[in-house]
Amino acid sequence: MIVKALRVGLGQLIIFIDFITRPGKKQRPAEAQAQVDQAARSLTLYQFHACPFCVKTRRTLRRLNVPVALRDAKNNEQDRQTLLEQGGRIKVPCLRIEENGETTWMYESKVIIDYLDKRFSAA
Repeated sequence: MIVKALRVGLGQLIIFIDFITRPGKKQRPAEAQAQVDQAARSLTLYQFHACPFCVKTRRTLRRLNVPVALRDAKNNEQDRQTLLEQGGRIKVPCLRIEENGETTWMYESKVIIDYLDKRFSAA
């Protein structure tokens, strides 16, 4: 019980620190942002709200101004089941990428952040 309380408290602290130190969004011309918005429609991030690795990934999404759909794999049973059945395991963060009729499930925050930086930094 103490461990759970500690975990919840630390999770709330992580969320608070993220809130007060949140990076600004990348500014782009309207046409370039529209292209990013269109590309982001093929992406979905499965995450836990207070997971530090998920927070790190969401901060990158904000910094790059990429509006990705978020799925709560902790509190939403349907999202959790989709992650397990289609992604193969319940591990977050997980970025679902749908391109050219194929779906890729990308795990590990570092790998996801590298992918996002390469795909959206220059845009």
